[in-house]
Amino acid sequence: MSTPELASSYAALILADDGVEITADKLQSLIKAAGIQDVEPIWTSIFAKALEGKDVKDLLVNVGSGGGAAAPAAGGVAAAGGDAAPAEEEKKEEEKEESDEDMGFGLFD
Repeated sequence: MSTPELASSYAALILADDGVEITADKLQSLIKAAGIQDVEPIWTSIFAKALEGKDVKDLLVNVGSGGGAAAPAAGGVAAAGGDAAPAEEEKKEEEKEESDEDMGFGLFD
């Protein structure tokens, strides 16, 4: 990451930690207070727009979850007495794919 990106990221984290709304002006003020001179206002504007309406703390907690919201919903249906057949079908398809791999010959034989 470049200096402007890091400075904007850290400024956004500081604002989020204090529970302050993240705006371009507030980001720029924090960056100037830190003594960083080479950050153009476009960077703070981009960060402010990207984080607008988002909970930064929630984003940090869920980093790398990759669709964690869908998994509990599917699990909730099965736990509530729903039909668990799709999960069984997926297992059968995976078993078929695995068995297709061992056909007795290789690609370069």
